[in-house]
Amino acid sequence: MPKSVAAGALNHAILRVARLHRILAGQLLRRVGLHPGQELVMLQLWDRGPQRQTDLVRLLGSDAATMTRTIRRLENAGFVRRRPSATDKRVAIIEPTAASIALRSEVEQVWMDLETSVTDYMTSAQQTEAIEVLNQIEACLARATSREA
Repeated sequence: MPKSVAAGALNHAILRVARLHRILAGQLLRRVGLHPGQELVMLQLWDRGPQRQTDLVRLLGSDAATMTRTIRRLENAGFVRRRPSATDKRVAIIEPTAASIALRSEVEQVWMDLETSVTDYMTSAQQTEAIEVLNQIEACLARATSREA
Protein backbone atom coordinates (compact mmCIF):
# COMPACT_ATOMS: atom_id res chain seq x y z
CA MET A 1 0.00 0.00 0.00
CA PRO A 2 1.46 3.42 -0.94
CA LYS A 3 2.53 5.62 1.98
CA SER A 4 0.01 8.31 1.03
CA VAL A 5 -2.84 5.81 1.20
CA ALA A 6 -1.56 4.25 4.43
CA ALA A 7 -1.31 7.70 6.02
CA GLY A 8 -4.97 8.30 5.20
CA ALA A 9 -6.30 4.75 5.33
CA LEU A 10 -9.68 5.76 6.77
CA ASN A 11 -10.08 8.49 4.16
CA HIS A 12 -9.25 5.98 1.44
CA ALA A 13 -11.73 3.43 2.83
CA ILE A 14 -14.50 6.04 3.01
CA LEU A 15 -13.86 7.11 -0.59
CA ARG A 16 -13.90 3.51 -1.85
CA VAL A 17 -17.12 2.68 0.01
CA ALA A 18 -18.84 5.90 -1.09
CA ARG A 19 -17.84 5.28 -4.71
CA LEU A 20 -19.12 1.70 -4.76
CA HIS A 21 -22.31 2.70 -2.91
CA ARG A 22 -23.03 5.38 -5.51
CA ILE A 23 -22.31 2.98 -8.39
CA LEU A 24 -24.67 0.34 -6.99
CA ALA A 25 -27.33 2.96 -6.19
CA GLY A 26 -27.08 4.17 -9.78
CA GLN A 27 -27.48 0.66 -11.16
CA LEU A 28 -30.52 -0.02 -8.96
CA LEU A 29 -32.15 3.38 -9.56
CA ARG A 30 -31.74 3.09 -13.32
CA ARG A 31 -34.53 0.51 -13.37
CA VAL A 32 -36.99 3.17 -12.12
CA GLY A 33 -35.64 6.02 -14.23
CA LEU A 34 -33.82 7.94 -11.49
CA HIS A 35 -30.21 8.90 -10.83
CA PRO A 36 -28.47 8.84 -7.42
CA GLY A 37 -29.64 11.74 -5.27
CA GLN A 38 -32.95 12.14 -7.08
CA GLU A 39 -34.52 9.40 -4.97
CA LEU A 40 -33.65 11.37 -1.83
CA VAL A 41 -35.60 14.37 -3.13
CA MET A 42 -38.53 12.15 -4.02
CA LEU A 43 -38.49 10.39 -0.64
CA GLN A 44 -38.63 13.79 1.10
CA LEU A 45 -41.51 14.95 -1.08
CA TRP A 46 -43.45 11.73 -0.59
CA ASP A 47 -42.92 11.75 3.18
CA ARG A 48 -43.29 15.48 3.85
CA GLY A 49 -45.46 16.65 0.97
CA PRO A 50 -44.77 19.69 -1.22
CA GLN A 51 -41.70 21.66 -0.13
CA ARG A 52 -40.00 24.93 -0.92
CA GLN A 53 -36.83 24.30 -2.88
CA THR A 54 -34.84 26.01 -0.11
CA ASP A 55 -36.29 23.54 2.40
CA LEU A 56 -35.18 20.61 0.24
CA VAL A 57 -31.67 22.10 0.15
CA ARG A 58 -31.63 22.28 3.95
CA LEU A 59 -33.22 18.85 4.52
CA LEU A 60 -30.80 17.07 2.19
CA GLY A 61 -27.66 19.06 3.01
CA SER A 62 -27.35 20.08 -0.62
CA ASP A 63 -26.43 23.35 -2.26
CA ALA A 64 -28.83 25.54 -4.22
CA ALA A 65 -27.23 24.96 -7.63
CA THR A 66 -27.24 21.17 -7.29
CA MET A 67 -30.84 21.17 -6.08
CA THR A 68 -31.90 23.42 -8.97
CA ARG A 69 -30.37 20.97 -11.47
CA THR A 70 -31.91 17.97 -9.70
CA ILE A 71 -35.38 19.55 -9.61
CA ARG A 72 -35.10 20.57 -13.26
CA ARG A 73 -34.20 17.00 -14.25
CA LEU A 74 -37.02 15.54 -12.15
CA GLU A 75 -39.41 18.06 -13.66
CA ASN A 76 -38.29 17.19 -17.21
CA ALA A 77 -38.85 13.51 -16.39
CA GLY A 78 -42.38 14.30 -15.18
CA PHE A 79 -41.76 13.35 -11.53
CA VAL A 80 -42.17 16.79 -9.93
CA ARG A 81 -43.80 20.10 -10.78
CA ARG A 82 -43.10 23.60 -9.57
CA ARG A 83 -45.82 25.98 -8.56
CA PRO A 84 -45.57 29.47 -7.14
CA SER A 85 -46.13 29.84 -3.42
CA ALA A 86 -49.52 31.28 -2.48
CA THR A 87 -47.82 33.64 0.00
CA ASP A 88 -44.65 34.60 -1.88
CA LYS A 89 -44.55 34.53 -5.68
CA ARG A 90 -40.72 34.51 -5.61
CA VAL A 91 -40.78 31.08 -3.94
CA ALA A 92 -41.30 27.85 -5.87
CA ILE A 93 -43.09 24.95 -4.22
CA ILE A 94 -41.94 21.55 -5.46
CA GLU A 95 -44.52 18.78 -5.43
CA PRO A 96 -44.55 15.17 -6.60
CA THR A 97 -46.64 14.28 -9.64
CA ALA A 98 -48.96 11.31 -10.01
CA ALA A 99 -46.25 9.68 -12.17
CA SER A 100 -43.75 9.83 -9.31
CA ILE A 101 -46.27 8.64 -6.73
CA ALA A 102 -46.75 5.54 -8.88
CA LEU A 103 -42.96 4.93 -8.55
CA ARG A 104 -42.86 5.24 -4.77
CA SER A 105 -43.05 1.53 -3.93
CA GLU A 106 -40.41 0.73 -6.56
CA VAL A 107 -38.04 3.40 -5.21
CA GLU A 108 -38.59 2.18 -1.65
CA GLN A 109 -37.77 -1.36 -2.87
CA VAL A 110 -34.57 -0.09 -4.51
CA TRP A 111 -33.66 1.59 -1.21
CA MET A 112 -34.25 -1.71 0.65
CA ASP A 113 -32.25 -3.66 -1.95
CA LEU A 114 -29.37 -1.21 -1.53
CA GLU A 115 -29.56 -1.58 2.26
CA THR A 116 -29.50 -5.37 1.91
CA SER A 117 -26.45 -5.17 -0.33
CA VAL A 118 -24.68 -2.92 2.17
CA THR A 119 -25.44 -5.12 5.17
CA ASP A 120 -25.14 -8.54 3.53
CA TYR A 121 -23.26 -10.90 5.87
CA MET A 122 -23.32 -8.38 8.73
CA THR A 123 -24.89 -9.31 12.04
CA SER A 124 -27.41 -7.00 13.64
CA ALA A 125 -24.76 -5.96 16.16
CA GLN A 126 -22.29 -5.15 13.36
CA GLN A 127 -24.94 -3.09 11.58
CA THR A 128 -25.64 -1.14 14.76
CA GLU A 129 -21.92 -0.59 15.35
CA ALA A 130 -21.40 0.53 11.74
CA ILE A 131 -24.20 3.09 12.08
CA GLU A 132 -22.72 4.38 15.34
CA VAL A 133 -19.24 4.73 13.81
CA LEU A 134 -20.61 6.44 10.69
CA ASN A 135 -22.64 8.84 12.86
CA GLN A 136 -19.47 9.67 14.79
CA ILE A 137 -17.54 10.24 11.55
CA GLU A 138 -20.35 12.47 10.28
CA ALA A 139 -20.28 14.51 13.50
CA CYS A 140 -16.50 14.94 13.25
CA LEU A 141 -16.76 16.05 9.63
CA ALA A 142 -19.62 18.45 10.44
CA ARG A 143 -17.52 20.06 13.19
CA ALA A 144 -14.51 20.35 10.87
CA THR A 145 -16.69 21.83 8.12
CA SER A 146 -18.08 24.43 10.52
CA ARG A 147 -14.57 25.40 11.67
CA GLU A 148 -13.38 25.80 8.08
CA ALA A 149 -16.37 27.91 6.97
